[in-house]
Amino acid sequence: MKAPHLNRALVLEGVVRTPDGAGGFTEAWAALGTLWAEVLPGSGSDTLGEERMLSAVPYRVTVRGGPVGAGSRPRAGQRFREGLRLFLIQAVAERDPQGRYLTCFVREEVPK
Repeated sequence: MKAPHLNRALVLEGVVRTPDGAGGFTEAWAALGTLWAEVLPGSGSDTLGEERMLSAVPYRVTVRGGPVGAGSRPRAGQRFREGLRLFLIQAVAERDPQGRYLTCFVREEVPK
């Protein structure tokens, strides 16, 4: 297996719930750390959003592995940020049997 070229710094973000004072909560994205990654594009497609068509572009993001349950290990439902670009994590799998690297299957949605 060829080692990935980890040349892009991505910020891993997770949802944080904060009480709103009225018995509910608000959700906001918070940075969990920065991970070096290799980002490879997939093929694009169009999907129907709530009010308009979205151009959905899938990517494979490879990062260094980490122990299951560690805060630095990406998981589905989180996202990566690179400047103004957002990559929603849909699934995570170990890239090699030793778990040295993880492949994150992500989608970048760009409004048309």
